[in-house]
Amino acid sequence: MSKVVMYNEEEILNLLKNEETQRKAFTMIVERYKEQLYWQIRRIVLSHDDANDILQDTFIKAWTSINLFRGDAKMTTWLYRIAMNECITFLNKQKAQTELSLDNPDAGMVDKLDCDIYFNGDKAQRLLQEALLTLPVKQRMVFNMKYYQEMKYEEMSDVFGTTVGALKASYFHAVKKIQKYIELNY
Repeated sequence: MSKVVMYNEEEILNLLKNEETQRKAFTMIVERYKEQLYWQIRRIVLSHDDANDILQDTFIKAWTSINLFRGDAKMTTWLYRIAMNECITFLNKQKAQTELSLDNPDAGMVDKLDCDIYFNGDKAQRLLQEALLTLPVKQRMVFNMKYYQEMKYEEMSDVFGTTVGALKASYFHAVKKIQKYIELNY
């Protein structure tokens, strides 16, 4: 029976620096972070299949630019930044490819939620997801990271490259918009 060895982030970073152990270290990174990245992506794009594709693109981009990772921020912060950029790219492409009505620019996303066999939320959860779709993409990302991931504003600041104050304001406005949407639609 093989013994599973758990490495901390610093040990993994040291393994990344050595070409002989780089692949092994990256495999550890994928195993360690794939689930939390998947759910962060999924909350933004909603579709299981799209989330898997974006997750794969995230790890491909991380692998191809692994030598650029300086270790100034935590590995999770770096991976979140890549994932969020991939989500933005995906959503921008999707909006450009889809004829969306001016009254409801995220109608296509709501349709995806309706058709997603992996979504099994109750009415309240669906209403929350619909409310999230009314938010601008960056505001939705901020809300997801704070509410679902319980990420600290300082860490989010590294991901988004913005100030803590701006993130707090963005989260506050997101919560207000969500509350208003739910009050009007419940």
